[in-house]
Amino acid sequence: MNKLTFISWNVNGIRAVDKKEALKWIDEHEIDFLGLQEIKAEADQIPETIFDREFKFQSINSSSKKGQSGVALYTDIKGNPDSCDHVDILSEGRINEYHFGDIAFFNVYFPNGQSSDERLVYKMEFYDRFLEHINDLRKQGKSIVVCGDVNTAHREIDLARPKANEGTSGFLPMERAWMDKLISHGYIDTFRHIHGDMPERYSWWSYRAGARGRNVGWRIDYFFVSDDLKDRILEAEIMDEIMGSDHCPVKLVLSV
Repeated sequence: MNKLTFISWNVNGIRAVDKKEALKWIDEHEIDFLGLQEIKAEADQIPETIFDREFKFQSINSSSKKGQSGVALYTDIKGNPDSCDHVDILSEGRINEYHFGDIAFFNVYFPNGQSSDERLVYKMEFYDRFLEHINDLRKQGKSIVVCGDVNTAHREIDLARPKANEGTSGFLPMERAWMDKLISHGYIDTFRHIHGDMPERYSWWSYRAGARGRNVGWRIDYFFVSDDLKDRILEAEIMDEIMGSDHCPVKLVLSV
């Protein structure tokens, strides 16, 4: 069976993880799509030595605010990269969009709403505009794959301390309701599809108080696919053994 393997990772600074040589594991894996978020760098600032292997295509979308946000996509799969400026509100470097075959693939660093009410409004607006965009592509006959740091834990099972965070952006009712809406529009949370209500599986841990060692975390990094791809989902994993960032990578394998 032929497979496509996707990896998504919020690296929290691509130059920082490179100094730790924390990307070298990628050379040892068969990866068809690698989506990195929060790279905090422009294309010419990314070291050429982050991997030993070379990908045939790469797309870097940097923020207009230096040292913030930014996403990077690497692949060997031939496709048609498309601009997504109409979705990338405020040019914050949050989206890579790549079309191959009948699939539109998105690597996204969704906004964090914790710093202010204005940023929470922006986050919710970004959510809605993004959903509208992928729904429009579905109407055109595209299948959808979305990966990235969504910056929201969907259900109580998706964070270690739900009660303590009910008033925190990242677990607010309005944010969780948008996740419900995404799923109601026919998008599948691939990890839950494969693993059901498996508890205590997280993808982000605060650097404070040894949270990762105690597994006091949040599952905020996801792969979603449109429901027409449901029968092609083979694997969906959280790679919490990979160190180097406050997030760990997540993985999706589809049959082709």
